[in-house]
Amino acid sequence: MFGNDRTQMRRFFTETWRKAKAGEVLIPLEQLISGIIQQHPEYHSLLESPDSSLDKDFLPDGGETNPFLHLGMHISLQEQIGTDRPAGIRQLYQKAVKKAGDSHAAEHQLMECLGRMLWEAQRGNRAPDEQAYLQCIKHLVGK
Repeated sequence: MFGNDRTQMRRFFTETWRKAKAGEVLIPLEQLISGIIQQHPEYHSLLESPDSSLDKDFLPDGGETNPFLHLGMHISLQEQIGTDRPAGIRQLYQKAVKKAGDSHAAEHQLMECLGRMLWEAQRGNRAPDEQAYLQCIKHLVGK
């Protein structure tokens, strides 16, 4: 979506939020991103102050959550669900929504599995294991 340029990706998020708040016309990707940002009021002030957030390192050791990573994982999930890739994720997501009672809460649950899959792939220097990912989600939804 943005390549490997962290600042460019973060600027896209902050600019999308600025445009959404100003009522400007948004392209489909910006509409998706602004919808996700709307669901995260805890990030609004950070996104409204790009000078202080574009270069910031968010360190888990210090108990910080990286808001850009979090929002990006929502985008990834929504893309996966929309395309049903990996195959079967849409049905598992629907079960997670039913169990959680809320689509946003269900996405947060699935993000645990997505994060684990990505971390394991990075740690092992290999491609993400879609089957392990789906198994993790199945375990979550009780299938």
